[in-house]
Amino acid sequence: MPKIKTPFFILAIIVTVFILVSPPPEGLSQEGQAAIAVFAMCFILWTTGALPLSVTSLLAIALLPLFGALEARTAFSLFGNSAVFFILGAFMLAAAMMSSGLSVRVSLLFLRRFEGSPKMLISGILLSCAFMAMWMPAHAVAALMFPIVLEIALALDLEPRFSNYGKALFLSMAWGCVIGGVLTLLGGARNPLAIALLGEKYGLTIGFTRWILAVFPISAVLLVVVHLLVFKVFAPEIDNVRPARELIERKVRDLGPMSGREKKVLVVMLSTILAWIFLGEKMGLAPIAILGSSTLFVVGAMSWNDVEKYVNWGVILMYGGAIALAAALELTGAAKWMVTSLLGALPLDPFTLIAFVAVVSMILTEAMSNAAVVALVLPIAFELGDTVPGTSPLVMVFAVALPAGLAFSLPIGTPPNAIAYSARYHRLRDSVRVGVIMNLTALTTFLVIAKYYWKWIGVY
Repeated sequence: MPKIKTPFFILAIIVTVFILVSPPPEGLSQEGQAAIAVFAMCFILWTTGALPLSVTSLLAIALLPLFGALEARTAFSLFGNSAVFFILGAFMLAAAMMSSGLSVRVSLLFLRRFEGSPKMLISGILLSCAFMAMWMPAHAVAALMFPIVLEIALALDLEPRFSNYGKALFLSMAWGCVIGGVLTLLGGARNPLAIALLGEKYGLTIGFTRWILAVFPISAVLLVVVHLLVFKVFAPEIDNVRPARELIERKVRDLGPMSGREKKVLVVMLSTILAWIFLGEKMGLAPIAILGSSTLFVVGAMSWNDVEKYVNWGVILMYGGAIALAAALELTGAAKWMVTSLLGALPLDPFTLIAFVAVVSMILTEAMSNAAVVALVLPIAFELGDTVPGTSPLVMVFAVALPAGLAFSLPIGTPPNAIAYSARYHRLRDSVRVGVIMNLTALTTFLVIAKYYWKWIGVY
């Protein structure tokens, strides 16, 4: 373990032990106190990165029964939540797209339609990243697009850290992935996690189509703002992108005609998406995801080696622990006690509550994993919502999961930002300067949509 993280790990142990040995406060059961102890430990470890996210989650599953918060069979059974299997199926579908080369083909064909001018090329990168992040994890899209964008920057002879156009290229790549990643349930596992927590507590769900319907206006506005903003702040120093156009054309030619494997993956992927849209609420998202990913093996479009190469198993482990922790806070009454003790006396109306939760989630996601933000904030948000008449649990899911996915300022906020920053074409102050504007724009857009549009479509 790196020495710099050891103090945080020690701090987590001290805080956890202190909570466990202290007399339970009035209104809090011993089981609830144990759940809060595990919650505090996870909060410190997730926030500081003292341990990998997946390891912290596994610790949570083990410590909940050990400390007496939940029975062992209950804690471990929560790992079998349908959201975990939806995430697994979605990751396997994405792995097939990447291993077959279909994802590269789609990206290049998309880019080829926007290669005419510096402004059009930025549009192509922004929109292709957003589109791909709707169907694949955003971090995978960023990793896929990174070498393509880097080759474009080299072909245009852009100077790292000094080229305005270079800064615009990589920030557009990162932010396209971020914005597209919140639009569906496939761009990041935080959205399925939030829906899983909704199902555990209320027995409710949010369908694939309903999610897109609720989020689309926000993503559309943010894409327009990013496009305008990067050109306003980073005025391009070039007026000819011919070398980039030639590079893209050459890469498309090198791909050759679509292979049989790519065609199989495309058919399975489209069929799965259509099933999510039209049958998702009836059949459930997880069974469709597993059936779709299994079909890839049946038709010979993917091998298990592809799964091992492209699927992030640590993320899946992380979500199992997050679901168990949220359930423990709910079942033991710990979440309700925390809300009553900390915020019970505040006069809140539904919109003020939504704004408060959104701001907290957006601030936290710039410093920690967006999945951890959902795991830590949503159980508390549910309890807050239950205390405010007229607040729907559905809107609490959007109020936490959506802002938690909109990290624009810091590389640590989300993998696409970190991947873009690693190219060294922009400085930290460049991303922070424009990212803060994007954060404020995202929050303002979110609140306007929440206040007017979501009421109209019946989110709350």
